[in-house]
Amino acid sequence: MDYYKILDVDKGASQDEIKKAFRKKAHQYHPDKESGDETKFKEANEAYQVLGDEQKRAQYDQFGSAGFQNGQAGGGFGGFSSGGINMDDLGDIFGGFGDIFGGFGGGSRRPSRGRDIQTILVITFEEAVHGVEKEVGLRRQVKCDRCDGEGAEPGAKVETCSTCRGTGKVTGVQRTILGNMQVQSVCPDCQGEGKTFSAKCTKCSGTGVMHENSKIKVKIPAGIDDGETIRLGGQGEAGQKGAPSGDLYLKISVRGNSKFERYGYDIHSKAFISFTQAALGDKIDVETINGPIKLKIPAGTQSGTNFKLRGKGVQRLRGTGKGDHIVKIQVQTPTNLNKKQKELLKELEK
Repeated sequence: MDYYKILDVDKGASQDEIKKAFRKKAHQYHPDKESGDETKFKEANEAYQVLGDEQKRAQYDQFGSAGFQNGQAGGGFGGFSSGGINMDDLGDIFGGFGDIFGGFGGGSRRPSRGRDIQTILVITFEEAVHGVEKEVGLRRQVKCDRCDGEGAEPGAKVETCSTCRGTGKVTGVQRTILGNMQVQSVCPDCQGEGKTFSAKCTKCSGTGVMHENSKIKVKIPAGIDDGETIRLGGQGEAGQKGAPSGDLYLKISVRGNSKFERYGYDIHSKAFISFTQAALGDKIDVETINGPIKLKIPAGTQSGTNFKLRGKGVQRLRGTGKGDHIVKIQVQTPTNLNKKQKELLKELEK
């Protein structure tokens, strides 16, 4: 039996490559799936029990699979000894293996990381362009300030769990569709903590966390655009029993502006001039995001002409410099002309 061929790896494959190959085969051939194949699943496990162990792999490379028959590789599946399947290893491969094996229980329970939070922050057009500091109100899970996240009432007696002797896990044998397996599960007395205390914290009921309303200050960088997200590491909900906090994701919503439109880092606006200004030329005041500036209108300017004000746009968020400000000229056609004005325009036309 060629274990390398069973896992579709070459003889020089690393342990990480072998583990990934086994994970793929186990998901593909697990007997509980409609597409499963119990025989191939057993073969894949047998191959991994050998190739996933450096000592057994060296022996296999020298002597072949003959020395690993009759269940010695941990792949016999008729009833595993304590030297059979390493459940901690399978837990690492399958992320707890509940999705593959129906949930046998794992090793000691690790304190769970805090949950990520996402919220929408509405800012004005000008705030997005120039940047701003905002105060964001949140209701989130935070570390209990009475027990400092430990879960024990201050002054309570803390002892090593006598059931698991501080490991947070207990070992037993469980019958499965694959035979008897030695499994580890969370200690039922200390819930995986490895310690017990005489009294739980009266404020958080022993969880180490609690919910409260809080406010944090956030700096919004100049140039941020509508729909972009800011990640604030560790500003999400607190993790349990010393586990790291989650992250806070702020999705930016920018209000519209009646004067300006934004396209990337460029600003677009319109300027209205009279028929006379268009024909003879003029200098006009144009509003920009940084205040008014003078714009020269050459004689004979047509309606719809665009003028570019270089560097008068939005600060580039991930780079240097600014975009441009594009001014579109709109020539206003005279209305409600009197008789004399109409005659003058006719003479001008001639």
